[in-house]
Amino acid sequence: MATEKLSPEVFPAKAKPKRAALYCRVSTADQHPETQLYDLREMAKQRGYEIVHEYTDTISGSKAKRPRLDRLLADARRHRFDILIVAAFDRLARNVRHFLEVLDEMNHLGIAFLSVRENIDSSGPLGRAMIIIVGAIAELERSLIVERVKAGMRRAKLEGRRIGRAPLNVDRSAIVRDRGSGMSLTAVAKKYRISRATVCRLVNESGRPKKSSAPKLGYHETAVPLAEASNLPAAA
Repeated sequence: MATEKLSPEVFPAKAKPKRAALYCRVSTADQHPETQLYDLREMAKQRGYEIVHEYTDTISGSKAKRPRLDRLLADARRHRFDILIVAAFDRLARNVRHFLEVLDEMNHLGIAFLSVRENIDSSGPLGRAMIIIVGAIAELERSLIVERVKAGMRRAKLEGRRIGRAPLNVDRSAIVRDRGSGMSLTAVAKKYRISRATVCRLVNESGRPKKSSAPKLGYHETAVPLAEASNLPAAA
């Protein structure tokens, strides 16, 4: 019995999974980026994406220049991934202008954008419209927070409360005097329980001239005029 040879079209090759890049950001070192990365990895796994790189920044969201975000954009220009996944819009940027700049560059490079919290994908026109709306709301939320903080500071000033650190309560003249008497910088700082930088600042503010590091000579040299030097007898 003759066997029929099947063409390669009958069993097409399995499509390669999309390459995904994960980006997360925390504002302080006390926060843990793994909390965001866990959700991002789960989203990539559910959609069948291959994670090729993870980028983590520890910096304020108001700053546009971030080391890992800059590295992400550089890798995007080299087409090293196909989709960017973030935990939320405000993790990528809280400024709408900066957010749209990043998004436009992703679209120009043919890279999709996916936000886990908002569950919005930029691959379609509706998703892009929702991204713009939610990004504007995130910027509005940040502006409201700033206004509330400023209002609280104004109220505290009117009530006579101090804002910021308390003034330094030390004997400045004694610090300058001890430092000028030859006491080491570390010894002065330990004696008054302040930092070495504070000791330097107080000494500089006092206007005390710094000690010269040139060695003192035990004799005095007298300059001889050129005319007299020419009349001196030559050495034997």
